[in-house]
Order: sequence, then C-alpha cells, then structure tokens
Amino acid sequence: MISINGVRKSFDDVEALAGVTTTVADGSIFGLIGSNGSGKSTLLRILSGIYKPDAGVVEYNGEPVYENYAVKQRVVYLSDEQYFLPHATLDEMRSFYRSVYDTFDDDMYMKMTNMFGLNRGRKINTFSKGMQKQSSLLLGLSVRPKYLLCDETFDGIDPVMRQLVRRIIAEDVAENGLTAIISTHNLRELEDLTDHICLLHRGKILIDRELDDMKMTVHKVQAVFEKDPAETFSALDVISHETHGKLHILICRGSEEEIGNALLAASPVYSEIIPLTLEEIFISEMEGIGYDAKNIIR
Repeated sequence: MISINGVRKSFDDVEALAGVTTTVADGSIFGLIGSNGSGKSTLLRILSGIYKPDAGVVEYNGEPVYENYAVKQRVVYLSDEQYFLPHATLDEMRSFYRSVYDTFDDDMYMKMTNMFGLNRGRKINTFSKGMQKQSSLLLGLSVRPKYLLCDETFDGIDPVMRQLVRRIIAEDVAENGLTAIISTHNLRELEDLTDHICLLHRGKILIDRELDDMKMTVHKVQAVFEKDPAETFSALDVISHETHGKLHILICRGSEEEIGNALLAASPVYSEIIPLTLEEIFISEMEGIGYDAKNIIR
C-alpha cells in the first residue's frame, strides 16, 4: 500500500501541493486527474522519490521512498516527457535499465518490442513521439515493477496501441499484483481501467472515491411531467437541472432506487434513469461545487 499523508510542496511562492492525504491499495489501478497546474506531476515525482516533500510523508508499505534504494527498485516512473541517453538505441537503453533494476526481464522486453514492432537497433531520437512513448512504456514494464507511476502515458499513442498498453497493464495487475497510478486529463482512458479516482485541483484533493461507488451514487434523469415537478425535485439531491420544452434533464446524487421512487411518486408521463460516463460524473461534480468543468476535463 502507498500511504500519502499531509504532503505539501512549494516552489518559491507557488504551492503545488497543499496537504494531500490518500492511500493507494496494492494490486489496484489508481486514476489521478486534475486541471493543469493542479499538482499531479509534482505528486508523482514525490511518489517516485525524485522530490522530497516540504511536509508530510509518503510510504510504501511503511517504508519511505526518498533516498531509499530498496523501495525505488520496485518503482518505475514514466514521465510525460521521455528521456533517453543521447543517440541511444532501444537495446542500449535496455542495457542501461538492466544496470539499474535487478528485476529487468529480457523475455518481457523482447515480447513487447515485437508487439510494438519497434526496431531495437534504431536510435530512439529518430522515432516518432508515439514510438518514443511506446519505448518508454516497454522499458518500464520490462522492469516488472511492483509500482508503476504514469504521467500522461497514453498521450501521443495511436488508439490501437493505447488499447494494447491498457490490456498489458490490466493483465499485469491481475496476474502479478502490479499497482499502477495513471495520471491523465482524458477520463475516457480511465473509464474501464481504474479502480479508484482522485481529483486534484490547486494542490488539494477534491474527490477521492472508488469508481464503482461513484457510478452507483450519481445518475442522469430524463422526465416529462403533467404537473409542476418542483416538489418532486426538492426531494432529490439535484446537482444540475436543464429543461428543453417539457423535458427535464437532471443529474442527481443518490441510488437508482431512491431516485426512481421519488420520480414515480410524481406520476411522470415519461421518465428514464440513464447511466453516466465517468466524464459526465466529473463534469457534474465539478459544476456542483462551483468549479468550471472546462478547466478540469477536456
């Protein structure tokens, strides 16, 4: 388990993290999202032991990560900006990774290189952006880490390869107990992948919840009523409400049963409870607490 307790980090007069506290369960996929400048990359660099927090503690099963070689051997951090040794080929980067990580798996490296169709003898700086992302991923996954920290990992990779990478990570979690933290602006990438979602904004956690729990407690309602439904709506925990003629469209907190019972009590001409996508849930949650969703999710 990764324990993050009261973590703060500032750069000059800019507070990047303002007391972040959460936990990441072993063998899970943890989605980390937020607006630009929310502190996601800073948190990942603290989790990887690159930065030391100004206050607070990060521990992996009770052990600190900063300047702890034993813990760092189990952690791989994939930055949003790839770095490779100057003019290095994939095979030369493999040698470098093998010199750092005792767990580097040559069979995994060969398998993934073939899956991605990458030339192991070609200089990586001649690869496209997407191919460089793939190179970073395959090197990181070939380490067979216990903890994988990904910062905008899927950005720049074509849809077919994104799906392949998602499957590889999911299989590693299921079969080997990998723990992955995936930071992204794109919620569609996390929809069917993550177990838990954490939303950062201005260095603070706004939402920190299990994904299944979120989907069970927020719903979209479409309904048409003969009579004024104001009394019915007052019995619901309404996050947002739009009308299009006689059609009312609401986003409500609560179970499907609770919302359905409240609607039936008003004898609607038509009503339907529709499942929300993860992106719709977050847009609604952000609007509900007064933040501009356009600055949170693209």
